[in-house]
Amino acid sequence: MTSKPALAFRRRLVVMVKEPRPGRVKTRLGRDIGMVSAAWWFRHQLRDLLRRLEVPHWQLILAVTPDHAGLQSRVWPVHLPRIPQGRGDLGDRMARVLRSLPPGPACIIGGDIPGIEKAHVSRAFSKLGTHDAVFGPAPDGGYWLVGLKRQAPPPLPLFQNVRWSTEHALQDSMQTMPGKRIALVDTLRDVDTCADLQSVSR
Repeated sequence: MTSKPALAFRRRLVVMVKEPRPGRVKTRLGRDIGMVSAAWWFRHQLRDLLRRLEVPHWQLILAVTPDHAGLQSRVWPVHLPRIPQGRGDLGDRMARVLRSLPPGPACIIGGDIPGIEKAHVSRAFSKLGTHDAVFGPAPDGGYWLVGLKRQAPPPLPLFQNVRWSTEHALQDSMQTMPGKRIALVDTLRDVDTCADLQSVSR
């Protein structure tokens, strides 16, 4: 009798992923090191990330794009559940994912942050015990993680009018949650350019 509520409110970690085809993924990095090399890097980076983060403490879910091809792709581990990201900008897609999940704490990360470890995600989920939302900042003004307590589906206009890929992304996203208790956790760097790749490789 108690298994259904426990399952409904379990922690969920969603990884936003794009099928790693040359010219379709990490194109800014590809302009520095070549599109094939960038796709190869992302594929292997993601494989290592999923291996580290697949633990019993939360359910690991892939939010894939392109929707149809991503759902059918053989690139992803076959045992991990997949959901489509759908259309729109990053904010539209993240809000859609967060509204589609059952109630309970959920965090979203990208697949291009080599520094993520289980402890980073655990700290984010812990913050949701006393906060409505949590962000993991990035040095460039964006963020590598967003999480919501999600006792009910998040209301609109979540992530609307955010200036993505700028130094304003984090602050803009926080402003779409007025009145919410927001926590910040560790700062980690994502990889968009060759300089980013060199920084995380040191």
